[in-house]
Amino acid sequence: MWWDYQDVAEAKERIQREIAKRKKKGEAFEALVPAVGKKHVCTTFWGKAWCSHLETYQEYESRLPRGRSYLRQGNVYNVESEPGKVTAVVAGSELYDTQVFIQPLKASKWQDIVEKCEGQVGSMLDLLAGKLGDGVMSVLSDAEEGLFPKTKEIRFNCSCPDHADMCKHVSAVLYGVGVLLDAKPELLFTLRGVDGADLLAKAKDAAVTGVTENAGELAGADLSALFGIELGEIAEPVKEVTTVTKVKKLAKPKTPEKPAKRPRSRGA
Repeated sequence: MWWDYQDVAEAKERIQREIAKRKKKGEAFEALVPAVGKKHVCTTFWGKAWCSHLETYQEYESRLPRGRSYLRQGNVYNVESEPGKVTAVVAGSELYDTQVFIQPLKASKWQDIVEKCEGQVGSMLDLLAGKLGDGVMSVLSDAEEGLFPKTKEIRFNCSCPDHADMCKHVSAVLYGVGVLLDAKPELLFTLRGVDGADLLAKAKDAAVTGVTENAGELAGADLSALFGIELGEIAEPVKEVTTVTKVKKLAKPKTPEKPAKRPRSRGA
């Protein structure tokens, strides 16, 4: 047993010398540090959910604890991510280059997720913080139909001599993804090749569509029942009546008749 401890100590010293040599050549070596003094390596909703999902991979259950231990010991360096890919350098008995490839989520599955979450995602900040209703979060983190990849959607490669399907170095990088999600939860959408904003856009579209549909429904609705009032049939519009007052012309005053002239009497 004493020789085992000695071998481990020598391996660590050798690794540190190799790291120092690479740094002199200008290569950056930055360890990925998980939460210290915590039961879980991750602290946020998305980081914890990712790690919990890893632990559903029953075919890799014997390798996952070793990888988690490697991460806690600070043996995962230079983690980089891009759509569908995560790379890192993992320190074991040597420095090993490790790659993890994640297939994009199928467009049909993403559309199903968007439809299930329709109208429930009001804020991108709340989405990334995991502060949405249980219904939305359970849809997104569902082991079978959610965002997280299944084992058949993950491929990996490591320069170590371990010929197992998943070596402890790959396992350490997978747990490292959870630590990355603690800081950048949007990375999950990037790795799966989808746009998280689709969930928010769908919510806005639903609101607008709802208003339009309601307007259409009102057009044919029974307004009497809707508003609780009796609405009679509207009669034809009453024509405006213009009152014309006829002014009766006053008759001209008659000229008084002149008295008839009396005949002159001839001499008496």
